[in-house]
Amino acid sequence: MRIFLWYQHYKKKGKNMKKTYNPIQLFFFVLFLLGPSVSAQQEIGRLTVDRYLSWEDIQNPQLSNDGKEIIYTRRWVDAINDNWENSLWIMNVDGKKNRFLVDGSSPKWSPDGTKIAFLAPGKQGGTQIFVRWMDAEGAVSQVSRVTDSPSNITWSPDGNSIAFQMVVPPVDDGLWNINMPPKPNEADWTAKPTIIERLNYRRDRVGYHPKGYRHIFVIPADGGTPHRLTHGNWHSDSFKWMPDGKTIVFQSLRIEDAEYQWRESEIYSVDVKSGNIRQLSNRKGPDRGPVPSPDGRYIAYTGHDWSNDTYIEEGLYFMKADGSKPERIAEEMGRRPGNLTWSEDGSGVYYTAAMNGTSNLYFAPLSGKPRPVTKGKHILRITDIGKRGLAVGTLSSYQVPKNLVSFKIRKPSQIQTLYASNKTHLSEVKLGEVEEIWYKSVDDFNIQGWIVKPPDFTPSKKYPLILRIHGGPHAMYNVGFDFKNQNHVANGYVVLYTNPRGSSGYGSAFGNAIKNAYPDKDFDDLMAGVDEVLSRGYIDDKNLFVYGGSGGGVLTAWIVGHTDRFTAAVSKAPVINWMSFVGTTDGSSWYYNFENLPWEDPSEHLRRSPLMYVGNVTTPTMLMTGEKDLRTPMEQTEQYYKALKLRKVPTAMIRLTDGWHSRSWPPTNFIRVQLYLRNWFERFSVE
Repeated sequence: MRIFLWYQHYKKKGKNMKKTYNPIQLFFFVLFLLGPSVSAQQEIGRLTVDRYLSWEDIQNPQLSNDGKEIIYTRRWVDAINDNWENSLWIMNVDGKKNRFLVDGSSPKWSPDGTKIAFLAPGKQGGTQIFVRWMDAEGAVSQVSRVTDSPSNITWSPDGNSIAFQMVVPPVDDGLWNINMPPKPNEADWTAKPTIIERLNYRRDRVGYHPKGYRHIFVIPADGGTPHRLTHGNWHSDSFKWMPDGKTIVFQSLRIEDAEYQWRESEIYSVDVKSGNIRQLSNRKGPDRGPVPSPDGRYIAYTGHDWSNDTYIEEGLYFMKADGSKPERIAEEMGRRPGNLTWSEDGSGVYYTAAMNGTSNLYFAPLSGKPRPVTKGKHILRITDIGKRGLAVGTLSSYQVPKNLVSFKIRKPSQIQTLYASNKTHLSEVKLGEVEEIWYKSVDDFNIQGWIVKPPDFTPSKKYPLILRIHGGPHAMYNVGFDFKNQNHVANGYVVLYTNPRGSSGYGSAFGNAIKNAYPDKDFDDLMAGVDEVLSRGYIDDKNLFVYGGSGGGVLTAWIVGHTDRFTAAVSKAPVINWMSFVGTTDGSSWYYNFENLPWEDPSEHLRRSPLMYVGNVTTPTMLMTGEKDLRTPMEQTEQYYKALKLRKVPTAMIRLTDGWHSRSWPPTNFIRVQLYLRNWFERFSVE
């Protein structure tokens, strides 16, 4: 199957391949793809890392208006170019006739179902908007020819236009025009400097923000000159057409000094013809993601009242289309309700919410209390609901990678799998069993976690333990399939992962329990989890290992500074020194996560910094960070590495080439991280 998909893709790309391969090269690449099944006989039955090179993912299934077909994005690892590739696939609503359609991503059906709009590389470079006719001929036309990459494409209700978002550079005000002396002939001068004036000027995986702001445009569906709808030094995001096609609603904050407003945004509408903008919401706190009802009478959106808490659960709101009578409908629904979709009759909104490690579909009526539609220990994300109540989306669980699924709203328990991703892999390997646990920590906190056991687990045997810690810290481990964990247990480890206090999905009080106290008692939550697993009798207490990335890297560094119970540790992309971090990370919000600003009272920043406890560290601790990381910059890793070396603690610093904050990009870095991590653990394992 893997060979077929690879061959099919490169056959259709033909001359567009980045590199031409001769028959001998192709022969050896095919042998490489066959590796797990042919050359690695001793590893058959386990999820080895080489399988990641032919892994795939499913995104954003969309129903045609007649409810007969589903189009979706299929992502897969391009092992040749070390990248993820996107292509659009289409199937009948019953899962039959699943076939390749066109290279691209972000597909959107036209209102009459005769065309799709999608994004793909344009002829002159960069992402552009394309339209494909869904008849037998299947003609494809490049609609846009803009200088910057468009995004968030959305059809107008009449199908004659497509709205999109694009960054607009500012008008040159001449303030930085300087008169350099004439350049001598053949001189090789240094390029001009980058001039920064904005508060938030860079972002991980982006680099320096382009000088400009995101604005909304409308372009004829058959191509032409885009018409710009919004202007000014403000971003315009999360837009949707009103059903009459006359206005577009969007999220922004159109006030002076907007960049200094923490947790503030409002909902606006813009008249498509005149460009007149009207503010609809008006309160202190974020309002975002507006979605109009089918009849245009109401707008659903998410948000919360302003608070200086470090964590706040999102709420779901309804208001009338003119902005009047805003009302909070649902509370305590997980980190953020997503994929808001109105029912066909306009009686309420379906949404997905993450709670207690699961994600399910809920319904909030215009009047009355929200109710769950689906139940189950899975990660279900519904991306579209058709006119006949057919819901499509993706589902993942402990031993099931993300599959394309559907069900009828009236029969939510009858979820059907239309396409099983990575089916070949799963048929060839035996996965580890996952056990959910709940345990008590300090302050009588109930903590949820999971234990993953190796295939062919034997309770009488002693296994090494890996404690894995999530980032955030306001994030949530869940019941979905996890390649990393399954790969670890395939190599003989037991894995424990938990959601300590501060995690999302358990209510505001739980998430806000680390306000001005991070790291602190979340450390106790993690240690209580380790004790819980040790009490079961199958863990070798001389071989306890710990790792985490980002916020998990913070806690890993905190752990080795507060206990010597672990045999070895790996801290990935950590924050080591809060004093230097808040001024160098890619956002400014971390300044607000402490009771005082560092120049007012630095004591809290110092007290919460793992660097301050490096004198206690005896645990061999490896550090691993992307060279391009702007979220937790490399200098944080360097500070800890130098401190550990000065104390002669066994350490190593791995600087991932081309790596941003995510250590899983590009795909080969995902594999390297897994292998280097276990290499470090194996190096210090106690026989």
